[in-house]
Amino acid sequence: MPGPEFRLAELQAQLGGEIQGTVDPILRGVASLEHATAEQLGFVVGGGHLKTARASQAGAFLVASSQLAAELDRPCLVVANPHASFARAVALFHPETAIQPGTHPGAVVDATVTLGENCEIGPGVVIEARARIGARARIGANSVIGADTVIGDDCRLYANVTVYHGCHIGARVILHSGSVIGADGFGLAWDTDRWLKVPQVGRVIIEDDVEIGANTTVDRGALDDTRIETGVKIDNQVQIAHNCHIGAHTAIAGCVGIAGSTRIGKRCRIGGGAVIMGHFEIADDVTVSAGSFAAKDILCAGTYTSIQPIMPHADWLKNAAQIRHLADMRQRLSALEKRFTEIAQKES
Repeated sequence: MPGPEFRLAELQAQLGGEIQGTVDPILRGVASLEHATAEQLGFVVGGGHLKTARASQAGAFLVASSQLAAELDRPCLVVANPHASFARAVALFHPETAIQPGTHPGAVVDATVTLGENCEIGPGVVIEARARIGARARIGANSVIGADTVIGDDCRLYANVTVYHGCHIGARVILHSGSVIGADGFGLAWDTDRWLKVPQVGRVIIEDDVEIGANTTVDRGALDDTRIETGVKIDNQVQIAHNCHIGAHTAIAGCVGIAGSTRIGKRCRIGGGAVIMGHFEIADDVTVSAGSFAAKDILCAGTYTSIQPIMPHADWLKNAAQIRHLADMRQRLSALEKRFTEIAQKES
């Protein structure tokens, strides 16, 4: 079935910006510069992509400036942020499938559950007692919603999502397959010769417009709640431990591990594979580079990196051998500094 098509002027009406060029082509999709056809839209971020754009078969371009448009031989839509406009264009050409309201016969929904209007409940779904599901929510196959959980309007839970009891999820939240919300935090107490489990009695609170990737886990709070604020975007296979607080519009890339009781500010960017130790605070507008190890508070906005660049193994072994002597070298340096200070004082 063919998808939507738009003239460039129609896209301008939706995306804003200014058209440069006299042709108003019909566009039936979006594509990378390398693979675009004459019926597709490409985007050009900067001058470094001009060579690729000129060689592209794209019928029109989204560009960041009139200067870039002047360098191209096809119609352009000049916008302030071509990447964001391109994302909106993709959504126009690829709208979500229409919701199919109703509860599948294979779902198990407790009699005390409240379902909003036009919900879609897939096969094998289990919704436990007193849960409340908002209007137009879509619950994918084999997902499990625990007792007393609240799911907001227009949420999308893909297949095999688990939301434990008592969690609160806001409107327009997307949870991808395999994500687990509200499992027990890693709370243990040592008792003479064995570990005792500390009951985890907090919740997970997820605010509006959050997206959480596949196989990501967000643990419930030990006493207080774990909270994910509005607009946070979390990639696949991320671990967020109990009592963490993630500020609004922060983005966390794949395979990040965040230990318990960490507070991350608003609009932060956490690179893939980063490790953030627990009970620390990260200020607003902080970027943590991929693979970094954060083991103390970060109280000022900026970019922080803590990993050594890759090197030949033999060189790494030599450097590691020197690291073992750092404490001794520090003591010797302190002794030398003290000696030089004494000599300088005598001479003065």
